[in-house]
Amino acid sequence: TCWVHGGGFATYAQAREERLARLAELRRRWDEEHAKLRTLVATLRVQAASSDKMTSRYHAAQTRLRRFEDAGPPEESPQRQHVRMRLSGGRTAKRAVVCTGLELTGLMKPFDLEVWFGERVAVLGSNGSGKSHFLRLLAGGGTDPAPEQRPDGDVPVDPVTHAGTAVLGARVLPGWFAQNHTHPQYAGRTLLEILHRGEGRRGGLSREPASRALDRYELVDSAQQTYETLSGGQQARFQILLLELGGATLLLLDEPTDNLDLHSAEALEAGLMAFEGTVLAVTHDRWFARGFDRFLSFAADGEVRETAQPVWDAERVRRER
Repeated sequence: TCWVHGGGFATYAQAREERLARLAELRRRWDEEHAKLRTLVATLRVQAASSDKMTSRYHAAQTRLRRFEDAGPPEESPQRQHVRMRLSGGRTAKRAVVCTGLELTGLMKPFDLEVWFGERVAVLGSNGSGKSHFLRLLAGGGTDPAPEQRPDGDVPVDPVTHAGTAVLGARVLPGWFAQNHTHPQYAGRTLLEILHRGEGRRGGLSREPASRALDRYELVDSAQQTYETLSGGQQARFQILLLELGGATLLLLDEPTDNLDLHSAEALEAGLMAFEGTVLAVTHDRWFARGFDRFLSFAADGEVRETAQPVWDAERVRRER
């Protein structure tokens, strides 16, 4: 059954909880009535066995129970997921990211930016404005990465054409989530195999700790599935688990909630609140963006500017053709 919330975004969470409470109450009442009817039928069965006068009442109770069961219970409440993300991070230099005259060639004009340790920066703008290219440049370690900041093998990072500099601070280790990445390196491998092998900064796990990690992300039942057979939401949860295990101190999240169900998105939000590190996230999700400190807008005129509040109505970037 599809439920459509008739109100606005601000009232959705409360309306959802009220609906779940209503469904739970309806099911509780149905179960109580079902138990009463079954008890009545059992009682009348015993009485009808010793008195013909009770036979008609017994058959009537049977009919009533059958019709009740044929009508079926009320709508089931959606199963609540219990995804638990442990994004730990770690202390880094005070200035996590410093961009000077950074131009994404053919996309955005040069801009300067400083991101401090612990900040949550939402990167906003229309599709095709260069937001994902910006995150990919940082995922590759910036323009002059230290050896430990280079891509560690879990996610291949294609180069980004640019001018100017984007420098990561000391002990800043990027971890990149790209929702549209196909991850061909995982094809044909089960989740347990991927976790057991390890890659780059992410150490391998034996079967028991790997199963516990998958269980926290509600993926343990899919442990023997190959990566490409997972749903989009399962793949997204697994990618976030790999970020957790990789020890990143700078999370670069490209549309992280696109394929996540609501409970997983809430778990991600809780995980980011506990994360000791810096977060830059490209998002069009107003609910997700409400927990961020700063907003970087890739505007229609090709400028990159910081805004006090998120800007959701940005036009597509105008480029000469």
